[in-house]
Amino acid sequence: MKIHLVGPGGAGKSTVGVLLSDRLQTPFVDLDRCFREREGDISDYLQHREYQAYARQNVEVYRSIKAAEDGVLALSSGFMTYAGAVHPHYVEIRAAIAESSMTFVLLPSLDLETCVAEIVRRQVQRPLGLVAWREESKIRERFPIYMALPALKVTTLPPPDAVVTEIVNVLERKMAQHE
Repeated sequence: MKIHLVGPGGAGKSTVGVLLSDRLQTPFVDLDRCFREREGDISDYLQHREYQAYARQNVEVYRSIKAAEDGVLALSSGFMTYAGAVHPHYVEIRAAIAESSMTFVLLPSLDLETCVAEIVRRQVQRPLGLVAWREESKIRERFPIYMALPALKVTTLPPPDAVVTEIVNVLERKMAQHE
């Protein structure tokens, strides 16, 4: 079973993903880490190439790991928000992820203003040199896209262990329905 964790930067995908994979005793894969291993630092890549080139290559990295063993996969923050023409297979990939019963959209809150405030707070605390107004603009632009995804939304303001328990409970109910 491949579990996809989707959401903005700072939503808790990596934190929850590691804990969830430990709980389920399955591998954890971070798409950003895979990108860095193959292409180098993401900021450097973006600085030397346009965002479209990054997005296209990120889809390629996803395609290369998609067939790998089951596990928990944390997608890059913008992965579900790319333009459809970014890659020949993107629309199909995005639809499959969005419609999967094993996809979870992680957001601090389902309320826009609470979500924006928390994402900005979390992002500017990271040692990445992120700028508050840029992060606010990004989450305001992407929030409606995340909310429109048909996948289950999970809020990440509670402690990470509680978020993981919520996801595990959902997965157990889904597995019980298939038995």
